Amino acid sequence: MIPTSYEDWVAGFRWRIPERYNIAVDVCDRWAAADPTRPAILDVDPAGRVETWSYAALAEASNRLANGLRAHGVRAGDRVAVLLPQSPAVVVAHLAIYKLGAVALPLAVVFGPEGLLHRLSDAGATAVVTHAGGVAKLATLRDALPGLALMLSTDGAGDGALGYADLLAAASADFAPVDTRADDPALMIYTSGTTGPPKGALHGHRVLLGHLPGFSMMHDFMPKPGDRMWTPADWAWAGGLLNALLPSLHHGVAVVARKAEKFDPEEAFRLMADLSVANAFVPPTALRMLRIVEDPRGRFDLRALRTLASAGEMLGPETFHWAKQALGLTINEAYGQTECNLVLASCSGLGVARAGSTGRPVPGHRVAVIRPDGQPAAVDETGQIAVARPDPVMFLRYWNDPEATERKFLGDWMTTGDQGRMDADGYVHFVGRDDDVITSSGYRIGPGEVEDCLLRHPAVALAAAIGKPDPVRTEIVKAFVVLRPGHAPSDALAAEIQAFVRTRLSAHEYPREIAFRASLPLTTTGKIIRRVLRDEA
Repeated sequence: MIPTSYEDWVAGFRWRIPERYNIAVDVCDRWAAADPTRPAILDVDPAGRVETWSYAALAEASNRLANGLRAHGVRAGDRVAVLLPQSPAVVVAHLAIYKLGAVALPLAVVFGPEGLLHRLSDAGATAVVTHAGGVAKLATLRDALPGLALMLSTDGAGDGALGYADLLAAASADFAPVDTRADDPALMIYTSGTTGPPKGALHGHRVLLGHLPGFSMMHDFMPKPGDRMWTPADWAWAGGLLNALLPSLHHGVAVVARKAEKFDPEEAFRLMADLSVANAFVPPTALRMLRIVEDPRGRFDLRALRTLASAGEMLGPETFHWAKQALGLTINEAYGQTECNLVLASCSGLGVARAGSTGRPVPGHRVAVIRPDGQPAAVDETGQIAVARPDPVMFLRYWNDPEATERKFLGDWMTTGDQGRMDADGYVHFVGRDDDVITSSGYRIGPGEVEDCLLRHPAVALAAAIGKPDPVRTEIVKAFVVLRPGHAPSDALAAEIQAFVRTRLSAHEYPREIAFRASLPLTTTGKIIRRVLRDEA
């Protein structure tokens, strides 16, 4: 039943989290049993051809993969990495891992060898499902990852990997999913590493159920007739996976999958038109890029598009107003973080949408702006955005880091590290980070990981990474570098350092600008004062 007002919905909302729950059974097997031919994934190849995967096809393939993984020693609780671009194989891998009672470890294909090494090593991953590009990146890391016993490649056997299709063909299509509890670990997504190396945020199966109210807000109470989801966001990101893919499958709504090396705004509009996309989740950077396309409604048939949602960084009033004018749609903005996602949202269907605001607390979540002592801030007073526990969308703990888990909480408030203010109507306005995180193209980047990589270059003595405002990407990574003796600043050296970081971390983390400095501003304890550098940038 669709609520008639936000206030009534909040007042009457109650969580109904069952004791036993498995994500794969919920988003796939129950649909495969009730409606086997129902479309689940529409896989679009580079030529525009569409292959439709039914729920029954996903169920069979994931059963085969679960059996194959089990035959190779994967057991409940083991971490299994998924390193693939948008494709049916990503869905099959996640479903198989959940059915086994193992823990899915989604990894973005943009990660370089060093970014992958930290995550795979810290997680103790025993297997990975990837493609030829992933196999090539992992080839140099195998000696450093003795626990990684199995590599499966969707591009076939070779270079130490077994063939994904071969394994599926040899395995049984019958598999009884593990009877997991809702609190059993299911998924681990690594944070951006704002304080030290990236940390693994471990989530239980219940995390999907915790996302459903916010998902309903973002998409004006999906499912409705004709609904069809697409997002350009990587399904390895919490936004792509939990704000789009899995909740859509829960509701029986087909999801469009399309591999893309980079975001092309013309192609995005064409895809939405050709596939009759009704529901799009588009990060703010991509939305800003869509703005460069002239007369989208006149050039593309977007009549099916009924909801447009966004999250991951501050949207801003300008893009909000552009969507109303150019597309006739209100962008439903949402907020969360890897540890506790989708706790604030907008909903144009209930009139809960305001330019410059990330929305109001989603029913079922207690969100506040608090002072340093944990007390609620006054109306329009800037403080830290915090979420009260217990909450079904909240992480179980940080992997291998109980101290960091404890530091994340102030009493029963889970602190976010984000500054915001709440107005008199209950809308939360994002102000900015109270740490040094860099937000670029929807990715949250910890400066420590970038700086650590910079220091590995033989010419670099000291380095600091900050976010420089950018009209398209929100911020770009800018590095301030002090060179070792014997090295002189030059454009060629800057390009060499950029390439060094790009190939070792990822394409979204490398510094797009480098400034050479004789020294860096430091505190008396030797910490870099990034505020001075941000002001300079």
